[in-house]
Amino acid sequence: MAITVQSITPSFAAEVGDVDLSRPLAADDLAAIRAAFTKYAVLVFPDQHFDDDSQLDFARNFGPLETTVFKARKEHKLRLHENIADVGNLDAENRILAANDRQRLYNLGNRLWHTDSSFKRLPAYCSMLHARSIPPIGGQTEFADLRAAYDALPEAAQRRVAGLVAEHSIMHSRAKLGFADFDESEREAFKPVPQVLVRRLPDSGRMSLYIASHIGAIRGMADAEARQLVEELTAHATQRQFVYGHRWRVNDLVIWDDRCTMHRGMDFDDQRYARDMRRATVSDIAPTCEQMGLSVAAE
Repeated sequence: MAITVQSITPSFAAEVGDVDLSRPLAADDLAAIRAAFTKYAVLVFPDQHFDDDSQLDFARNFGPLETTVFKARKEHKLRLHENIADVGNLDAENRILAANDRQRLYNLGNRLWHTDSSFKRLPAYCSMLHARSIPPIGGQTEFADLRAAYDALPEAAQRRVAGLVAEHSIMHSRAKLGFADFDESEREAFKPVPQVLVRRLPDSGRMSLYIASHIGAIRGMADAEARQLVEELTAHATQRQFVYGHRWRVNDLVIWDDRCTMHRGMDFDDQRYARDMRRATVSDIAPTCEQMGLSVAAE
């Protein structure tokens, strides 16, 4: 039976059925998933029974996998495989993280609008988040379509952002919440990296904003002006007409295109309920400036 693709929104999110992603995929099924991914940018696959290995095997169909940022901190004890981002609220012994636990405070930054790994010189292509356990209320994820947001900008605004290069660092997004507990190795690993503010998607040819809470500066622009511009673009891109909110079910897998979306996790009672969410992230093909033909030095 061929896989099915059912629109959730007209052009941004879709649900994909009649496929078991824990098993090797036929070439036709993988091609259909890729085509739907190019069209929608957010795909929901219900009732996927992964273990960590099968989730990673599926993710490798899309490219090389990233290593979790927690690997950069030598003293951090990983609960999961180094290629899986642990974005739940459990410690290495599967207990709910204490209110003052460093990992919990760090992960609160995921509730800001962001793009995965834009703070890496080679950013993410796509992310694949699997729900192993969820709270009974709250904890949804919202996604914003940065392609549609770019298309809706006035021509003058499109001209203003064309060719601009922003500097991204995860230390900047965490600082917005008062978090600054980074050791020396992390500060070295998370130095600001340049990313274009607008990019062209090679598979569809569409233009998209490329913004995130990780942006701390725009090259050639005064800090106050840069922050105002990023806030304006974020407010524009997260209007309701550009946003899909996903209410999780156990064993949902959601895949999104990090090149042209932002997302954020929503609040829930993380001191009462467990939320075990495991993300595999696939690296992009090249730095964004290189993809857009810009010669930009790292600083």
